[in-house]
Amino acid sequence: MNIEQLLRIINKHVPLNTAESWDNVGLLIGDTSSTVTGVLTALDCTDDVVEEAMTNQCNTIVCHHPLIFKGVKNITQQDGYGAIIRKLIQNNINLIALHTNLDVYPKGVNAMLANKIELHNQHILNPETIPYFKVQVFIPKVNLETFKKRLSEAELAQEGEYEYCFFESPGNGQFKPVGHANPHIGELGSVEHVEEYKLEFMIEANQRDLTQQLITQHHPYETPVYDFIKMEKESNYGLGMIGELKASMSADSFVKHVKKQLHMPSVRFTGDLNSQVKTVAVIGGSGIGFEYAAAKKGADIFVTGDIKHHDALDAKIAGINLLDINHYSEYVMKDGLRQLLITWLDDEEIDFNINASQLNTDPFEYI
Repeated sequence: MNIEQLLRIINKHVPLNTAESWDNVGLLIGDTSSTVTGVLTALDCTDDVVEEAMTNQCNTIVCHHPLIFKGVKNITQQDGYGAIIRKLIQNNINLIALHTNLDVYPKGVNAMLANKIELHNQHILNPETIPYFKVQVFIPKVNLETFKKRLSEAELAQEGEYEYCFFESPGNGQFKPVGHANPHIGELGSVEHVEEYKLEFMIEANQRDLTQQLITQHHPYETPVYDFIKMEKESNYGLGMIGELKASMSADSFVKHVKKQLHMPSVRFTGDLNSQVKTVAVIGGSGIGFEYAAAKKGADIFVTGDIKHHDALDAKIAGINLLDINHYSEYVMKDGLRQLLITWLDDEEIDFNINASQLNTDPFEYI
């Protein structure tokens, strides 16, 4: 298996286009034609992680936090990030980043955290909204099947694992060609009645121009009649998870439970330690800003990282419990992503190992 094939499989499960527009995901360093000899999953790509990959004969690192993110201005042996990039290139190691697309994946980072703190009845906290178009076009019955075939060949009218997703309803079309018209059916000056069908189907937002081109190209009429109706639907992915503990417990007990489950040396809490916690919302990394939406959905506590002083104070005044498990709590993705890759590649013939990094890349020391 080469990098291109691996990326294709990854993209099928955690599509790169579900990442935030500001993010940097996919193959950051490497060669799509290179053969995969081993995979190492990591939270961060540090110099030590590159050494670990080399030691384990892994020529591919799949990390959560993009190494190339803020804008690298030079690549020198003395520069921290530059030195890492030089080492990756010199040793022919491919670097793939799965960041916010892994965050919003239903079985991604937030689900991994939710599983670690033993939440049941999990569902996505903030599902994404996807824009799409409902298309309706009117076409003579005799041209209907050929027209549908052309649209389907262009991969339109698809939904998930289903193709050729059309709805059609019969009707009577009528028109009167005049002037310099060159009608496919009928004669100049005469009203023509035609047995037509209204064909309806769904397309993705980015397929609008293609669909319009194909309708114009394959419809028999000079001036086909069609509509694009803009709509939105809730996706099956989104940021954060919300779920329930098996049994209600005090906030104080919950904090101790989370520390134990995540092996965290230190956490920060704001709120009422004596309050009862049953429903929990979690967003790994920096999820502040979603605490009020979580509370409206019934969360007794919001778990995230990188909480600032004023955000904590505002939440305390508003009566919202917050638990800061710091950004490094996302380390759970190392083994979690390893398990996902094993599952995704189960039907593939692979002759390489998939390892989870054993290194702690938390930049803080807890004193």
